[in-house]
Amino acid sequence: MEVKIGVQHVTRELVLESTQSAEEVQAAVAAAIGGSPTLELVDDKGRVLVVPSASIAYVEIGVEESRKVGFGS
Repeated sequence: MEVKIGVQHVTRELVLESTQSAEEVQAAVAAAIGGSPTLELVDDKGRVLVVPSASIAYVEIGVEESRKVGFGS
């Protein structure tokens, strides 16, 4: 799933493909906004993205979709 993170005072957003579920991402964002000093997400290659909670402007969580396989997709 695609996750976009807007950072305050930065014109470009952070975009990552994550294997985490929408619920896991939402829980991590809620924890960061609720008092955790950082938002930590893991992308589909195992890399960890760490964003200071105070810098988060918005988080857009994409829909989970199954991968299409074959010629008719």
